[in-house]
Amino acid sequence: MQSARLRDLLEQRQVGVYFGAVAVAAILAWRIPASAALAPAIDPLLGFMLFVTFLQVPLTQLRRAAAQLRFLGALLTSNFIAIPLLLACLQPWLPGAPLARIGVLFVLLTPCIDYVVTFAHIGRADARPLLAATPILLGAQMLLLPIYLGAFLGAEAAGLAQWQPFVHAFIWLIAAPLGLAALFQAGAARSRAMRAAVSLLGVLPVPATALVLFVVVAAVAPRLGLALDEVRAAIPVYAAFAVLAPLIGWATGRLWRLPAEQARAVSFSSATRNSLVVLPLGLAIPGAVPILPAVIVAQTLVELVSELIYIRLLPRLGAARRAERARN
Repeated sequence: MQSARLRDLLEQRQVGVYFGAVAVAAILAWRIPASAALAPAIDPLLGFMLFVTFLQVPLTQLRRAAAQLRFLGALLTSNFIAIPLLLACLQPWLPGAPLARIGVLFVLLTPCIDYVVTFAHIGRADARPLLAATPILLGAQMLLLPIYLGAFLGAEAAGLAQWQPFVHAFIWLIAAPLGLAALFQAGAARSRAMRAAVSLLGVLPVPATALVLFVVVAAVAPRLGLALDEVRAAIPVYAAFAVLAPLIGWATGRLWRLPAEQARAVSFSSATRNSLVVLPLGLAIPGAVPILPAVIVAQTLVELVSELIYIRLLPRLGAARRAERARN
């Protein structure tokens, strides 16, 4: 019970925790530029973050997620058809530098699979099917991202993006954390000690995400000055995406005739991107530093501010219709 209360408290305070982690990392990077040496820690910390996130998804819910075909159809349609079409419309305004352009596409083509669940919950969306669908979302984006990059960038993508990082990411950021989470869940069904361990690990998704944010910002911030022009060029695109993407997600959910709470979950998913997970993929591109990681991290900062707005405004979507039904 104590673990559950602590987990609930962390989830309620997660926005402040994340901004605090970013602020402390920025100060550290300003005072100690050698913090850029933290970059090799990003991958293992991401793997741990995804493990404790997947641990919150009972394997039976994965089967349920596959069974909720309407929700899954809306989620995949919005993230992998409607959002790429939005980016096609925004393409004339993408940064001119090839590395900056590929960085923007990397992050905006990939839906979030971690803190989006809690933001959706705070924003009165039905976060349960979204949580259950996270492995499906992550697997789909890893398979589709190289294809979309080729469609948007043509031969340019072939010279910059390679398949090896995607295979590496699939193994270490999907298969390994998900398999380990399955082992822990199986052990928890048979052992009191394992149940206690799983309960304790259930407290860690927010701290693990905050630690990843801290390390990412501390590692990338010392190089931001070298990529300031590219970051400035990317921010208007991120701002336009932050306004349009949740509306597209909501419209897609309603088109699939989802209840308002599930349509809001699709809206949150469409607006929230997977910057922390794709950053290692970006770093694997030759010559990526400093431009590409700076452009990706800039999206994270814009997004965290946007989430504060979403959790206040998105609950209003569908509220009038619900109130009218209640009166009748």
